[in-house]
Amino acid sequence: MLAAEEAGLSATTIDALLEAVSQGRVDCFDDLVARVHGELRVMARAVMRTQKPGTLQPTALVNEAYIRLVQGSPDFESRAHFFGAAARAMRQVLVEYARRRGTRKRAGEARRVTFSEIDVQVGEIDADVLALNEALVELARAEPQLCTLIELRYFAGYGLEEIARIQDRSLAAVKRDWTLARAWLFRQLSGGSAAS
Repeated sequence: MLAAEEAGLSATTIDALLEAVSQGRVDCFDDLVARVHGELRVMARAVMRTQKPGTLQPTALVNEAYIRLVQGSPDFESRAHFFGAAARAMRQVLVEYARRRGTRKRAGEARRVTFSEIDVQVGEIDADVLALNEALVELARAEPQLCTLIELRYFAGYGLEEIARIQDRSLAAVKRDWTLARAWLFRQLSGGSAAS
């Protein structure tokens, strides 16, 4: 079950706030995000479990995604659209973070550090995030619905039942699309043909 619903925040309340935001009431956007902040943190924690150590903290990921959502056009058609946009914003944040880390690594910004100064071990750049992003950009051009499904599963951490509920689709249809999306993504990331 979605964290927002578990916390007593009904889908009707979220839908009402989304409607107000789409009608230009920007003040409602902050209220919307405040009410679903817990759900956004659940999404961020889920995606951060798939990342190498030292990437970002879930709170930082949520905050950066919030900034992207605010800077964009906050006109969301539905809960699925809003949470899809949040997942996409988190993906963009992770991609930019991975690129910056790669740039710093290649630019030779290293400095001498003694063992007593080290308090956190940072992993290498997560090239998987960059490869996944490139594949998703290509998939979004051909099959936007499949791209959104992958974003909701991978970047938002939703289960298929949750995706079916927020997209108001049958579980069988979501499962079929997930099978197709996974097969396409596997072919793309393993160097096979990207044709769908």
